[in-house]
Amino acid sequence: MKASEMRELSVEELQAKLKSLKEELFNLRFQLAINQLDNPMRIKAVKKDIARVQTVLTQMENSDNA
Repeated sequence: MKASEMRELSVEELQAKLKSLKEELFNLRFQLAINQLDNPMRIKAVKKDIARVQTVLTQMENSDNA
């Protein structure tokens, strides 16, 4: 998901998305540990998505405070 698409979501939706991405990352790491991970590049992609969501949330908080 692109950052521009994330900016259109509400704070609650972004927080829910962040929670689901963190759960997915946990599951991917677990699969990696037991050698059942099909696509190891997915871990990197999920980490970047988490960073994007956190960045958009921070920008929203800063714009509300200004």
